[in-house]
Amino acid sequence: MKLFKQFFNFYIDASIHVALAVIALLYATDVLLNIPIDLHLNFFVFFGTISGYNFIKYGVEAKKYVLVALRYHKIIQFFSVFCLFIAGYHLSFLDKNSLIFLAVILVLTLLYAVPVLPNAKNLRNLGGLKIFIVALVWAGTTVVFPAIKEEIAISWDVLVETLQRFVMILILLVPFEIRDLAYDAPELKTLPQRFGVANTKIIASFGVVLFYALTFLKDTFLMVDVIGKGILFLVLGITIFSTKRNQSKYFSSFWVEAIPIFWFGILFLLSELI
Repeated sequence: MKLFKQFFNFYIDASIHVALAVIALLYATDVLLNIPIDLHLNFFVFFGTISGYNFIKYGVEAKKYVLVALRYHKIIQFFSVFCLFIAGYHLSFLDKNSLIFLAVILVLTLLYAVPVLPNAKNLRNLGGLKIFIVALVWAGTTVVFPAIKEEIAISWDVLVETLQRFVMILILLVPFEIRDLAYDAPELKTLPQRFGVANTKIIASFGVVLFYALTFLKDTFLMVDVIGKGILFLVLGITIFSTKRNQSKYFSSFWVEAIPIFWFGILFLLSELI
């Protein structure tokens, strides 16, 4: 049991779970926009997410982003470097347009984590910007990136799906913002800091409604999309309602991050049945 708990904690702490969530969103895009699965792109995003997220989580606290003090963090660091090499291998199979778009995402990620501004440590520390940058990167990576890779025109439906994904990520970040309320610096100006927990949950609830309503603005209606996002609408609503300031250890880091994986599972079943 102890060994399983250690493995599970490593699974969470080393960002494997969040990488699976990102891959689930990529596969969801393949289903909804009828995009062929590209294994090189998916493997690159999976392993790149692990190394990128771990750099943000642990690198910013290390001297010069290299020297890590704790042995446990060193293990995660070596694992991250290993994943980075695998991501680099799959990167070599991507086309020029994909690489250009990826460079934009990479710049946003670096600006988010690395100190570049005189009056702020990084974009992460600029009041109110944190969750919007994260949502923008996730939406771009999981919707626009595969569309560009397959040379699919950025149509109205692609734009709507991108906006929905952006709103979805904002909603999923709310439990984390509420959880971290006691630890976040005041200058971050997160939603709970500005409006309080109750009002933040009300704002997020309107976001849930907006997320589902956008489905009906698409030019092409798919029952898989309507039903799948209808189920996701209920799950997101229940999640926001259940979010508390004092959360269990794995409420956000496991259960909330598992929602994209659950959603893809629903889409996959619906695509097989409908």
